[in-house]
Amino acid sequence: MSVPVSVVVAVHNEEGATPQVVQELKSVFDAGLGAGNYELVFVDDKSTDATPQVLSGLKASVPELRVIRHENNVGKSGGVFTGVLHARGDIIAMMDGDGQNPASDVLKVAQMLMAADTSVGMVAGERRRRQDTASKKWASRWANGIRRNLLKDGSNDTGCGIKAIRRDLFLRLPYFDNMHRYIPALVNREGYVTLFEPVDDRLRTTGSSKYTNWGRLKNALTDLPGVMWLNSRRRLPGRTTEV
Repeated sequence: MSVPVSVVVAVHNEEGATPQVVQELKSVFDAGLGAGNYELVFVDDKSTDATPQVLSGLKASVPELRVIRHENNVGKSGGVFTGVLHARGDIIAMMDGDGQNPASDVLKVAQMLMAADTSVGMVAGERRRRQDTASKKWASRWANGIRRNLLKDGSNDTGCGIKAIRRDLFLRLPYFDNMHRYIPALVNREGYVTLFEPVDDRLRTTGSSKYTNWGRLKNALTDLPGVMWLNSRRRLPGRTTEV
């Protein structure tokens, strides 16, 4: 059965944050969209802690919750991709599973996209008052500046997990590991507009980050030239009509 919105959350070793994230999403989306008008698709990326058991235990009290588990660990982009493949909603709302993304902001970007013109393919969050170490914020500003200048994607914060995108559009994007940092550029590549909306960021209270500054730099140096090549090879046909 289809629903207007699917919230997709990829998690790995987030047993401490998962109950809060699920319950907060249910409360916010029940109030904003109404029960039965959304689903929560959590993809467990082969956690080695109790995350799968915690999620399974929540299903009894959260009927909107669906839990998909990977046999192999494939990272955040792979988890999101799996979630979108299994989703039943026309609008995909994405967020991180560590508790740093407020559910109210996830609902906000989803509703913005639902109300937007069809030329808008995505609404992406940009974190204000980011709750990270000085070195992590510096590394992100540096990487975001280089990416923005080379790809002209208009995004100041592609690392923000809060996004809402049309499902059919997402499935047209070229998939590769770590693609989640390049979704605005890939959306533009398909001829759609991305809107950017300020969102809040909270301190992580459980678990640990899955990324290092060096890891982000390594991925950027590897992926950025590839995305530039992909963009250079795309030709859009404009409006199509059947005769």
